[in-house]
Amino acid sequence: MTIIKPTDASIILTYRCPMRCKMCNIWDNPTIKEKELKPSELECLPQLKFINLTGGEPFVREDIDEIVEVCYKKSPRIVISTSGWFEDRVIDLAKKFPKIGIRISIEGLQQKNDELRGREGGFEKGLRILHTLKDMGLKDIGFGCTVSNNNSSDMLELYKLSKSMGMEFATAAFHNSYYFHKTDNVITNREQVCRDFETLVNLQLKEHSPKSWFRAWFNMGLINYIEGNRRMLPCEAGMMNFFIDPYGEVYPCNGLEEKYWQESMGNIRETSDFMTIWNSAQAEQVRAKVRKCPKNCWMVGTAAPVMKKYIKHPAKWVIKNKLRSMRGKPAILDKCWHDVGQDPRQGDLRENF
Repeated sequence: MTIIKPTDASIILTYRCPMRCKMCNIWDNPTIKEKELKPSELECLPQLKFINLTGGEPFVREDIDEIVEVCYKKSPRIVISTSGWFEDRVIDLAKKFPKIGIRISIEGLQQKNDELRGREGGFEKGLRILHTLKDMGLKDIGFGCTVSNNNSSDMLELYKLSKSMGMEFATAAFHNSYYFHKTDNVITNREQVCRDFETLVNLQLKEHSPKSWFRAWFNMGLINYIEGNRRMLPCEAGMMNFFIDPYGEVYPCNGLEEKYWQESMGNIRETSDFMTIWNSAQAEQVRAKVRKCPKNCWMVGTAAPVMKKYIKHPAKWVIKNKLRSMRGKPAILDKCWHDVGQDPRQGDLRENF
């Protein structure tokens, strides 16, 4: 199989975090500051199209400006996912790098957000940061909402708020992984959550932006995931994208679980050239496991690349349902599993993995 040069990377800068989120136990399993990746160790990365910096809380890192400086040598677009807890640090970084992307993780309106994230005042901080960044002229800013139990109605209110502010709105559904140290993240009020996502899909189809129409297709994929079905398109994690953890391990994604499998492609601390890892036999062994991975994850980091690669499938749905929306009709949520030659075991046979 031809190995494609990677285009997207997510770098987990730290497992330290000031929040106490109910759907994530990173904060209870922090990294040791002195053992975290140094900015200079990211010099080995290849040229990429996109880098996401995440955590834990990325702004715990006092050297985050040095990290961003190195990353801009490797990619024209960088987005940082943050709780917004370190308000002044976010604003200071944006002043230094005005093209930076910022996504504030907000899980609902004030009461619900602060309840789920375990700290009072988080909603107000996040909203204040977004207003400040907009006033500063930043363009690549917005909300990131992870839907768990009982916050899907708040998700719709956040969507409306984001539109009124002229900002981006990203969605996810909570899941289990080694990364979050969680094994019990299961949506229990499925019917309500799926209804609210269906409402979101129809609202996005009414927008004028094609980007929003394709987000509607992605959100239909979240409904499909919540219902427990196979991914609508295959997972090709480790083909165009990768994750790096705070200790330098390169993984295909952040959804791995030890009870199924968890294997690294290599460690960037052991080479001066990332491509030696990417082209290694170990990396191909990991990709082989991805091809028959039993999980049915649906996260933007691994969904977006295959949406672009197999664009005819989401595009056909988008055209059909945008036309329906223009006629005042609701979207057809067919949630098709598209056979593009993937291993049929992927996302379907957990007990036989």
